[in-house]
Amino acid sequence: MGRLKNLSVFRAGQNLISGSIPVEISECYNIRMLGLAQNNLGGEIPKEIGKLKYLSELILWDNQLSGVVPKELGNCTSLDTIALYQNNLVGGIPAEIGNLHSLQYLYIYRNGLNGTIPKELGNLSIALEIDFSENFLTGEIPAELSNIKGLRLLHLFQNKLTGFIPIELCELRNLTKLDLSINSLTGPIPVGLQYLPKLLQLQLFDNKLSGFIPPDIFSCRMLQRLDLSQNHFVGSVPVEIGTLLQLELLYLSDNKFLGMIPSILGKLSHLTELQMGGNQFSGAIPKELGGLSSLQIAMNLSYNNLSGEMPPELGNLALLEFLLLNNNHLTGEIPSTFENLSSLLGLNVSYNNLSGVLPAIPLFRNLALSSFAGNRGLCGGPLGSCNHPSISASPSLKRSGNPRGKIIAIVSAVIGDLVAATNNFDEGFVVGRGACGTVYRAVMHSGLVIAVKKLASNREGNNTDNSFLAEISTLGKIRHRNIVKLYGYCYHQGSNLLLYEYMSRGSLGELLHGEASSLDWNTRYMIALGAAEGLSYLHHDCKPHIIHRDIKSNNILLDEKFEAHVGDFGLAKVIDMSYSKSMSAVAGSYGYIAPEYAYTMKVTEKCDIYSYGVVLLELLTGRTPVQPLDVGGDLVTWVRNYIKNHSLDSGLFDSRLDLEDKIVVDHMITMLKIALLCTSMSPFDRPPMRQVVWMLIESKERAESFASSPASALSLRVNGDS
Repeated sequence: MGRLKNLSVFRAGQNLISGSIPVEISECYNIRMLGLAQNNLGGEIPKEIGKLKYLSELILWDNQLSGVVPKELGNCTSLDTIALYQNNLVGGIPAEIGNLHSLQYLYIYRNGLNGTIPKELGNLSIALEIDFSENFLTGEIPAELSNIKGLRLLHLFQNKLTGFIPIELCELRNLTKLDLSINSLTGPIPVGLQYLPKLLQLQLFDNKLSGFIPPDIFSCRMLQRLDLSQNHFVGSVPVEIGTLLQLELLYLSDNKFLGMIPSILGKLSHLTELQMGGNQFSGAIPKELGGLSSLQIAMNLSYNNLSGEMPPELGNLALLEFLLLNNNHLTGEIPSTFENLSSLLGLNVSYNNLSGVLPAIPLFRNLALSSFAGNRGLCGGPLGSCNHPSISASPSLKRSGNPRGKIIAIVSAVIGDLVAATNNFDEGFVVGRGACGTVYRAVMHSGLVIAVKKLASNREGNNTDNSFLAEISTLGKIRHRNIVKLYGYCYHQGSNLLLYEYMSRGSLGELLHGEASSLDWNTRYMIALGAAEGLSYLHHDCKPHIIHRDIKSNNILLDEKFEAHVGDFGLAKVIDMSYSKSMSAVAGSYGYIAPEYAYTMKVTEKCDIYSYGVVLLELLTGRTPVQPLDVGGDLVTWVRNYIKNHSLDSGLFDSRLDLEDKIVVDHMITMLKIALLCTSMSPFDRPPMRQVVWMLIESKERAESFASSPASALSLRVNGDS
């Protein structure tokens, strides 16, 4: 290749090229564009590339490149684009990059970089976009970045950055997207944000920021996305927030905000999602929120100190899919106007002080009873006759004592129906067995098909009862389309019974590893995404957060449309994410247990992420999690050995899939990289589930974009969405 002295453009992206980048490339003195993205290239980036003085574009993203970013790149003074993202690069960012005065686009995200961000990068005077996200960078954000006056995008999210946000960043008047989330930044939001008139996205979530919301922020009139969640902000939300008329997403959850929710929020006509849960807001829910005509994704006001009645105006939110008002002090009846919420998929009003008869709304008949739990005065509909105490009023269960008592009188008729529907729990009705019990299929008198998990009493200890109560307390507080729905619970002849939504396709494990498996790749991808979204909900959106502790393909259940539902919470533990709790026994299933858990006995969400990664590998390879000892003993080891010996090729994937379809194989390779991240040996290297969901969605969007564009096309992540 080094003989091609006049070569100016070498573009071979989106192929299956393996091996390493040849050193001889440095002899192509006139090359201006080197494009090898989306291949299987390994090894290090040759430092000899630094000899290419005319090179303007270095496009090597989405490979398996390792080693460091060579400091010699600082000699390629014609470079205007460096795209090295989504590789396995380590080490620091070379200060010599600051010599590239023609550089406009610098993308090195999703690698393993560490060390600090060099202050010399402030010399990149004409840079437009810098993205170092999803690495392990430490130290403070250098104030010198403020010298890059034309900078439009700065993404540093998901690193280990510390210190204050430099006030000098407010000098970047052309900035449109600033994402510093998922770090350990402290201190207040700097004053001076009024000097960022073009800012569209400000994302600071999951840090340790504190103080008040600075009033300057409301001068950013173009702002579309504002995420300050999961920090330590205090004080009230200023009424000036109502001036952000372009705002589409507002996330203020999990802080220490107090006072009343500003009624002026009702003027944000472009708002599609409102997240304000997990704070200390008080007073009534403003009726003006019913004027948010574009609100579609969710309104979450849960876990606050709100009081008064639910405003009937909320019934005007015709596009709204999820309404979460649980764990407040709301009183009165559920407004009949809620029947107008025609798009609603989920509602949770549990643990308030609501009363009266449930409105005769079709949606309410399909909701889990847990959506209404903890309201002593609610009755009617699925809660039963108003002449009896409601299920949620059972004091014995709330005290985590014996789950017998008033609830038995309510469900005695149901128990008889269950006994008849299963022929007194005959073996012929068994559809599954797990560590915590046996599952039966039951067709109720009404025609409803349900799954009944029977947990036998353990008279020598309380493990079974604890499993029962853990599952009830966990499922009773969550509501998500990818979590198995709990209809109810009861006690019968020494056994605890859980009544679930029936999943007609059974478990993913049975379907995937059965002899007649015919799951195509698109179906497998949608199952992977659904399971990830359910698990992400448990890890990030439940309060307190939830660790499943037994994620496996047999605990991912499929409905008639093959949509995934995460089930079996017999081992789930509710934790406070500010610390971890050690358990006295290993939980989980062989082949899925994270390596650190077996010896530390420490429970973290990273254990779930590892287990999920194993499920991804099952979907990709078609193999079971336990493998013969001579090939490693488990699926993760088998996959890593295969890649080591054969590189990344389609021979690793399930032969029952269409491996002749290049678009499918390319998408699977991207998914494999996500699975390898999830199953990293070090828990610190595994991405959080929220990030896994984003990566899965991005992988599909990218696969579809390549399906509709020339195979040789290369793209950079320039939209900045995180």
